[in-house]
Order: sequence, then C-alpha cells, then structure tokens
Amino acid sequence: MRPLTGKWKIEIMWALAQKTHRFGELRRALPGITQHMLAQQLRDLEADGLVKRTAHAVVPPRVEYEITEAAYGLKPVFKAFIAWSEQYGPIARRQKAWAEKTMPESWQAAPPA
Repeated sequence: MRPLTGKWKIEIMWALAQKTHRFGELRRALPGITQHMLAQQLRDLEADGLVKRTAHAVVPPRVEYEITEAAYGLKPVFKAFIAWSEQYGPIARRQKAWAEKTMPESWQAAPPA
C-alpha cells in the first residue's frame, strides 16, 4: 500500500464516506479537482484497497465508488485530525467545522463486524 499522499485522496475518501458516488457527483463534490486528477486518485485508492469501484452493465455506462471496509480503519485518523484542528490556526478551525458538519454517521458508530 502506498502512503495516503496528495491533496485530494483524503477529501475523496471523506466524500465517499458520506455515501456512494458516481464519478460526476464526486467531481462536483470536490470543487477544484480536475477530471484527470480525480480519475488518477481513484485508481490509486482502488489499487490500495481503500475504494471500491462498481461498474454496472447498463447503457449508458454507470460506475459507482464507495469506501471499503479497510477504509473504515482510518476512522481514528480522521478523529485525531479533528482533535488536532481544534487547537491550531484558522485553516484548521475551518476544516474542523467542515468535518463536524460532514462526519458520516457510519463513522460515529463502531465499524462493521
């Protein structure tokens, strides 16, 4: 597994923790990301086993993305990030407010067995 580096991977995973997204929905949920960058980051996350891609055999093609069970293991990391953001700087405070507003209910409870 590669390290979770890059500007967008954490934000992609956060958005997918909210709900399953199609590619276009995910792109709209992440203002500023390019189509190329989103596709590359999703491929990396899928290769790392953190994102699941489901292609439905319909016309037009429909592809959905969701986080995997393994990604739920990052829950403590996200919670630690929120705790850190309570202490440092205006950017961190803005991110904390965003994180608290969007923390998925599934991450509030225990991970699935």
